[in-house]
Amino acid sequence: MSWRRLGIVLALALLFGGQSLYAADPAPAAPIGPKMMSLGELFEAGGTIGYIITGLSFVMVSLIVEHLISLRHNALIPPGLADSIHHHLGLRHFEEARQQCQFHPSFLAYVLAAGLRETDLGYQSVEKALEDAAVEQSARLYRKIEYLSVIGTIAPMLGLLGTVWGMILAFMEFEQKANPQVSELAPGIYKALVTTLQGLCVAIPALAAFAHFRNRIDQLIADGSLTAEAVFADYKRIALSEPRTERAKASSSLRGKPATEMQLENPGTAAAASQAKVIAKSERKPESA
Repeated sequence: MSWRRLGIVLALALLFGGQSLYAADPAPAAPIGPKMMSLGELFEAGGTIGYIITGLSFVMVSLIVEHLISLRHNALIPPGLADSIHHHLGLRHFEEARQQCQFHPSFLAYVLAAGLRETDLGYQSVEKALEDAAVEQSARLYRKIEYLSVIGTIAPMLGLLGTVWGMILAFMEFEQKANPQVSELAPGIYKALVTTLQGLCVAIPALAAFAHFRNRIDQLIADGSLTAEAVFADYKRIALSEPRTERAKASSSLRGKPATEMQLENPGTAAAASQAKVIAKSERKPESA
């Protein structure tokens, strides 16, 4: 047999022998991954506390939707309201301006209405009323979103409570058995941790939404306060200039009036002037003597 034929025979033998060897050995089994719990199993494993946390999640979602609708720029600062009130203030139509605020209930309308109620007392009273109304409305808005912070705080605490209770039950079952295995303890432990997972799933978006709405309220309050001050800007200019003109008119009218009219308008000033004349005459008499 030539070397070429011997090489061909050996190659065929190795080829078929390797195929039969791999065919005889069973294929390695695919690694089995961790069993994932379905949504129903997750709720069932949470127990009573898990259902309470689920209820809090529905409340959280409803609050977020409501805040997204109510805490908008157009809802707190209606477009066109500032221009309308500014126009009525320029014409001194205070009653019409108050009616416009009643027709558009909002943050800006409440602040402007508070200022309009003090227009008869001067701009200082108006400015104080605007500041007080803005502080009151901002506190009301902050209290409104405070429920999200409460949910974000309570949910993980409830989850921890459920986990601790589940661990207690699991170890109590472990104690009752004579020679328990670790695999028998594992189901009770991972089911106990489900409530912690549920609590964190509710707390994280609740706190994130609370921070978002708090920043939005800060921005809207600042915009509304600046808008209210801009509405009363012309009124402020007129109110601060009126006392100066009135004092100027009063001083000019007193200079040109006789003493009898001055006595009727300001008796105290006339009495002081007459007393000064008497003192001057008494001082002149010794000098002449």
